[in-house]
Amino acid sequence: MRRGDLRGLTIPAINDGALSFGGFMPQQKTYWHLLQQKRMPSEYDIVTSKLLCYTGEGFTGKRFELDVPLKDWYRRYQEESPLVCSSWEKFRDPRETTYSKYTGLQRKKEVFVDGILDEIELTGYDAHLRPTWLHIFPRVVAPFRYPGHGFQMTASYIGQMAPSGRITIVATLQSADEMRRIQRIAYRIRQLQHLYPGFAEDSRSLWQTDSMWQPLREVVEKLLVTYDWAESFVGLNLVLKPLIDELFMNYLSELAVYEDDYLLGQIFYSLSEDCLWHRQWSESLVRMAMEDNAHNRDTIQRWINQWHPLAAGAVHTFASLIENTLERTRTPLPRHIGEQLDIYYRKYLGSMHLEPAA
Repeated sequence: MRRGDLRGLTIPAINDGALSFGGFMPQQKTYWHLLQQKRMPSEYDIVTSKLLCYTGEGFTGKRFELDVPLKDWYRRYQEESPLVCSSWEKFRDPRETTYSKYTGLQRKKEVFVDGILDEIELTGYDAHLRPTWLHIFPRVVAPFRYPGHGFQMTASYIGQMAPSGRITIVATLQSADEMRRIQRIAYRIRQLQHLYPGFAEDSRSLWQTDSMWQPLREVVEKLLVTYDWAESFVGLNLVLKPLIDELFMNYLSELAVYEDDYLLGQIFYSLSEDCLWHRQWSESLVRMAMEDNAHNRDTIQRWINQWHPLAAGAVHTFASLIENTLERTRTPLPRHIGEQLDIYYRKYLGSMHLEPAA
């Protein structure tokens, strides 16, 4: 073809701002998959929607294209889960968390906790801790790193198997929050080991053999081999975590304060903010699922009935220990912590029209 001769070329036509090359390019706007919202999409809408390529709701509109073993795993434990929804893309995180928003929020929290840890080292704070607390901490607080890792791994699995990118995001960031909790407890232990050599070195043995930890260990290990993504979510986020988080981040925090370890109480307060968001997004997911399909309530309630007795047994073991400690120290904390936890949990589930196991 001679220079200047345009014969044989396809000239793009412009229609409503979209280019069409001889029918080869669809006339779609940049965020075509969000047009049904009939509003300007937010940053959260753009970066969290239709992310997964294997759920049938991603950009490809397909599931796995190749017949690989992983395909059967997702079919069994994601696609064929008893918890169903017409479109999991309808879920929205109430905090609308993106990666950039998450790092901004967590940076402020970490600056706060770093300041507390620096104060502990600069003021000789640990030298003034009560002997009774130095006995309680290694038995009740330090071994929590082990179930904490179980929480983290379960949250990661939920994120891996979730049927929506938005669920994957919140579960993955929850997993990061669990690592934050583990690391802060581990750092605090190391600070105490500088002053008290050998402090809390028996944590693993306590986790594996101490009768107080065995009920919780049983629940965590069963969760780690629960493969249906939705049952795993219910067992962790609707049953075990709300109870454990309330007990450790609230009641154990108060006990630390009354034992004059008020700075640990402040660290736990910061960690408790993470746990609050975990409950909030879980509640939003449950409400969306039950509004989409009324049968989902029965499915979720059945799983709660299965997991709650195990979790309640684990929590009440710790509650009894804390109550006995309070009786010895005559600390003005609420007695019958187990009953208080039951009331709290019933109220939490009641907000979603669910209830604890009978």
